[in-house]
Amino acid sequence: MRILGIDPGLQRTGFGVIEADGPRLHYVASGTIGTLEAPKGDLPGRLKIIFDGVQEVVAAYGPVCAAVEIVFVNVNPQSTLLLGQARGAALAALVSGPHPVPVAEYTALQLKKAIVGQGLASKQQVQAMVQRLLALPGLPGKDAADALGLAITHAHAGASIAALGASALRRQHAQYRKGRVY
Repeated sequence: MRILGIDPGLQRTGFGVIEADGPRLHYVASGTIGTLEAPKGDLPGRLKIIFDGVQEVVAAYGPVCAAVEIVFVNVNPQSTLLLGQARGAALAALVSGPHPVPVAEYTALQLKKAIVGQGLASKQQVQAMVQRLLALPGLPGKDAADALGLAITHAHAGASIAALGASALRRQHAQYRKGRVY
């Protein structure tokens, strides 16, 4: 299963693509979509660069699903709004186009717990664990490491969710007797 991770940002949106074969993970690609070429005040232009960049990554690597980081609330509400718009451009790119991709969402805390084992992990710790988990020759960039971490998180969580779903399907035959679930 090919999974795309997206770490949204207005200046740099990280992406990471992995192959998950059961518990085995294989690195495919990673990088960033930069918007610094657009003038600083040109928000629509920057959002278009993110949208087009994500669609280009989807077309190039053909993921079957994607994992995107959920925006946290900053102290500065303006920064939060701008980050949310960058995230929206990435999400719109994933679900539109000729091959829409199903999207799962994870918080930074969930990512850090899944990759490092604790929610207060630093960016450097996430980079080091992503390098180790994917057997990379060097440290990935911070944005790419977060994106790869999201893809890894989804690879692990997706298996658990699928197992829970299968378990729920087996129990459906004993449902609803006078409104009760057995």
